[in-house]
Amino acid sequence: MTVAQETPPRVVVVVGYPGAELLDMACLTTTFDYANRGATPPYQVVVASPAGRPITCQSGLTLGAQAAVERLRGPIDTMIISGGEGHLAAADNPRLVAHVRRLARETRRVASVCTGSSVLAAAGLLDGRRVTTHWLFADQLATLHPAVRVDPTPIWIRDGDVTTAAGVTSALDLALAFVEEDNGPELARHIARALVTYLQRPGNQAQMSMFVAAPAPDDAVVRDLVAAIRDAPGADHGLAVLADRAAVSERHLTRLFVAHTGQTPARYVRGVRTEAAAQLLVSSRLPLDRIAVRCGFTSAEALRQAFVDRYGVTPSRYRAAYSTTSLGRGAPAGGGAAVAGSAVHASADRGEHQETDPQRYVQQDAELRQ
Repeated sequence: MTVAQETPPRVVVVVGYPGAELLDMACLTTTFDYANRGATPPYQVVVASPAGRPITCQSGLTLGAQAAVERLRGPIDTMIISGGEGHLAAADNPRLVAHVRRLARETRRVASVCTGSSVLAAAGLLDGRRVTTHWLFADQLATLHPAVRVDPTPIWIRDGDVTTAAGVTSALDLALAFVEEDNGPELARHIARALVTYLQRPGNQAQMSMFVAAPAPDDAVVRDLVAAIRDAPGADHGLAVLADRAAVSERHLTRLFVAHTGQTPARYVRGVRTEAAAQLLVSSRLPLDRIAVRCGFTSAEALRQAFVDRYGVTPSRYRAAYSTTSLGRGAPAGGGAAVAGSAVHASADRGEHQETDPQRYVQQDAELRQ
């Protein structure tokens, strides 16, 4: 009679270096630690560094490493490179980069958080892939590594067996996605509740709201109109109406908007309405046609087209991503713009009777992503 052996824990290696971001590593290790609090811990988490030296983080705090990168051997289930102010020095460290490249060959799933993508890029692991990183450093990554297709918008991107996450706390989204993929939705949901966080946001959700991505326009005319559009996305914001409100010609208003927002008035209004609709999709059970009307679209089909243009998915798939807990359920594989993960918004179970103006959700979005 053969006694079945228990499945050994998955080895997760979190790589840090001098100047790493403590919060990157804490989000990762804490998520996997919470996963391990059951009867059968599914993970063995190892924090590694060059030569196994303590990691002096950019905050000034010191984190003790458990292993030297140079001495690690596979097989490894998951290797995640932390970001931090020291990422360029880490990417210029030939020994560290060589060992990351070696370990990647012995690892099932390779990932980075924030500027940890610099180390993966230096190791040649991102060439030809679509990746993300902290939006502040996206141009830097693209300039230093032209073979890498950098997309600064999503929270995380999976391209083959390599996953890259955006800035800092997106490490929570990444780790929860991995936990759900490995162990199922119930454990991921339990951890998210314990950590008082979302059950991971869709991978293609923007890192920043359009309302906090740039300062208010310098021009008073554009600034006042932008505020009015944000305050009431569903109101009439046609070009003639906006021009009349500002007491300028339509042509002059268009020039002002392009100069100060980089968009025409119509495109700006469409973007505001689309994001307001996205908030209602995940915060209510309203049907699509009702959401379209509330947010100023002429029809559900007009909303659908705007949604696909902005988010790369239909409204129904976007809503499904927030109401399902199955990683990748219904989502295409690879690094396309489609939803690559799943999420449950904290208020997804609220009924229509709790709904108010769409701007409420736009304001919440801006506040939550600051």
